[in-house]
Amino acid sequence: MAGPGSANQPLLLGASRLNEDEESGTCQNGGSAVASVPSSSSSSSSSSSPSGNSVVLFSSLVAVCGSYAFGNAVGYSSPAETGIMGDLGLSLAEYSVFGSTLTIGAMIGAIPSGRVADLLGRRGAMWVSELFCITGWLAIMFAKGAWWLDAGRLLVGCGIGLLSYVVPVYVAEITPKNVRGGYTSLNQLMIGLGKAFMFLIGSLVNWRVLALIGTLPCLVQLLGLFFIPESPRWLAKVGREKEFEAALQHLRGKNANISQEASDIQDYTEHLRCMSQDGIVELCQGKYARPLIVGVGLMIFQQCGGLNGFVFYTSAIFEAAGFSTTIGTIVAAVVQILTTTLGVLLIDKSGRRPLLLVSAAGGCLGCVFTGLSFFLQDLHSGAELVSGLVLVGVLVFLGSFELGMGGIPWIIMSEIFPINVKASAGSLINLVSWLGSWFISCTFSYLFEWSTAGTFFIYAGICGAGVIFIAKLVPETKGRMLEEMHASITNKNDNNLS
Repeated sequence: MAGPGSANQPLLLGASRLNEDEESGTCQNGGSAVASVPSSSSSSSSSSSPSGNSVVLFSSLVAVCGSYAFGNAVGYSSPAETGIMGDLGLSLAEYSVFGSTLTIGAMIGAIPSGRVADLLGRRGAMWVSELFCITGWLAIMFAKGAWWLDAGRLLVGCGIGLLSYVVPVYVAEITPKNVRGGYTSLNQLMIGLGKAFMFLIGSLVNWRVLALIGTLPCLVQLLGLFFIPESPRWLAKVGREKEFEAALQHLRGKNANISQEASDIQDYTEHLRCMSQDGIVELCQGKYARPLIVGVGLMIFQQCGGLNGFVFYTSAIFEAAGFSTTIGTIVAAVVQILTTTLGVLLIDKSGRRPLLLVSAAGGCLGCVFTGLSFFLQDLHSGAELVSGLVLVGVLVFLGSFELGMGGIPWIIMSEIFPINVKASAGSLINLVSWLGSWFISCTFSYLFEWSTAGTFFIYAGICGAGVIFIAKLVPETKGRMLEEMHASITNKNDNNLS
């Protein structure tokens, strides 16, 4: 926190210090200069006034409207299935294509997501995302056949592919470090609420009306974007210094002293300008190996631990075990919302790594319980335990997932990469996530037919490997300023991240 004596320091003190370094030759030939990066003991975000806190809250809520739209898109296909197939005469295979097109669109949107967010800014990227989503929802609402349905679903997928990257990045870049985790975890909470809302409302309204409802959070975000500031860190990166200072002051409150935080951000941004430009070649440098392994690895374990198998085929799992699909689905939805809310409350107190470890271990246990229930069923033994075990297994898996593995990998992704490689790294990690989602969605039914018990034991093994991965490689990012963390995580001699 900046001390009282620093209130009159120039906001661009850090930049001027770095310019002096450059003049003395410390930033030559592509930039070997090391910026003055704050340590956790000596520097932090400036104190935010009550008005600044309200601006951060409002800006974050506008951003996570995109997450709610994401949840709406994912939750739409299940309640709309009967109506669409009946009204348009689609076969099950044609409807399956419609449902899976969302993931294909999301992969398409994920590829340029980082670059779009860098070229247009975080607000501009959210604008583009929501225009894709609204156009897609309207195409679905007015569809007369399978072609328009698929085209609309593809456009919605492109939109959420962009949103899945830019929303957590924007929220991480505008929030003070002491509350960053809680704010960024709103992303996962809103996705869960969006899915639950679509499922509940979908049982009451026509599928065309449901598509119209899907446009509402998109419109709310488009309107809200007029009233929120751009990310100060992005403004600093593109050299818009006056706007950078104004945005940071607006976010922290008009009476807040932002001199130290502005100096730290400018210092590190100027340092990064001495380095190579963003790109895959730059990302492949050895110093980015660890954040890249962490980001990609978390997304692989997030998706390949069986998430979409549990989410997309919940009813089929309960039905195969002889448990009521209606009761099971409702209880599962409630448990997911409760555990996601718990995760939001705990993340800035317990930290990221403890929640990830508990979440991955719980996912492993949930898979073991589910697999064991079907193993007993195959042996025609303990029939009275099968339905109870499968309920416990599904609830433990989904609840554990939402506690940590659902949202924290996106938070970590938004935190660990310096802004000079954030675009290429974010696009790559976003693509990996959606590829994993598509892979599990496509293979689950085949695995389930091959061996119901074996399917969940395989997922249990992957979740168990995830626990080891998190324990060995994933850094704790709680309470650390982004610039401080970027400097330490890319330093090969840093020993404070294990």
